[in-house]
Amino acid sequence: MLDYRLTVFDAVARRRSFTKAAEELCITQPAVTRHIKELEKQFRARLFERQGNRIALTGAGLVMQRHVMNMQELSRQLEQEIDLLNETRRGSLKLGASTTIAQYVLPPVLAKFHKASRDVRLTLLNANTEQIEQSLLAGEIELGLIEGDSRRREIRYIPFAIDEIVLVSGAANVTASKSRIGLEKLRALPLIMREAGSGTLEVLTHELKNRNMKLSDLSIEMSLGSTEAIKSYLMHSDCMAFISRHAVAREIESGILKIVEIDDFAIHRQFSFIVLQGSVGGLADYFMRFAGRQYAPLPACPA
Repeated sequence: MLDYRLTVFDAVARRRSFTKAAEELCITQPAVTRHIKELEKQFRARLFERQGNRIALTGAGLVMQRHVMNMQELSRQLEQEIDLLNETRRGSLKLGASTTIAQYVLPPVLAKFHKASRDVRLTLLNANTEQIEQSLLAGEIELGLIEGDSRRREIRYIPFAIDEIVLVSGAANVTASKSRIGLEKLRALPLIMREAGSGTLEVLTHELKNRNMKLSDLSIEMSLGSTEAIKSYLMHSDCMAFISRHAVAREIESGILKIVEIDDFAIHRQFSFIVLQGSVGGLADYFMRFAGRQYAPLPACPA
């Protein structure tokens, strides 16, 4: 629905190249140049400037890029909401989810959603909580699902499910002979942690603070950037790690890993949908409602 000249501008601004924009739009480079010149004449401002062999947006170009992104988002929302009124489900939805959710919670929901809404094209970005929030703010995704206690004024947080973080070790771990320990014992245990920016590390840090403890009080052997890497490490070491129960459900059931309970220390966190303030609607709203109906929580840990 955009003026085609704005579509051309968007391609040049994203690709930082008239040639690449022409290839993307399947038009000639002179045609790209003509559309940009028409926009510059209309707005009486240069939109691009040369920087060596590359081009860059001018101040006016940056302003136009921001408004074009807003217009594209409004166009998507209009199409989606009209489709919903017509009881159709089609279009595209760009999702983002933090690591635990993307790997262990969303896949069955996505499979059911695809069966129910085959005309909806879904893409999923997998990153840590901090990166998903940044992607939402940058307009790279329309809907996110994160873990942790993060709160930004520009973002609306909508509760989805409750997760539990548990202390896990390999089944053969000689330092985990007991299935329950006291909190003070935690200080001496060799631990593997997730990287900075992860929701798991954030919520663990918060819970330790409530007990007058810090991460620096613990014996951290190393940090790893994925839950799968941590699980594999635990199977070959005497370390332990704090991991979502969703991420270890199969390994616990099969006896490869085991949970070590900590007296009077439980870590629960909220899984939340995130959208920009005031922007929820259309397919994003439909997907949130669908996921809420389809999600199956894990049974409670045995006492």
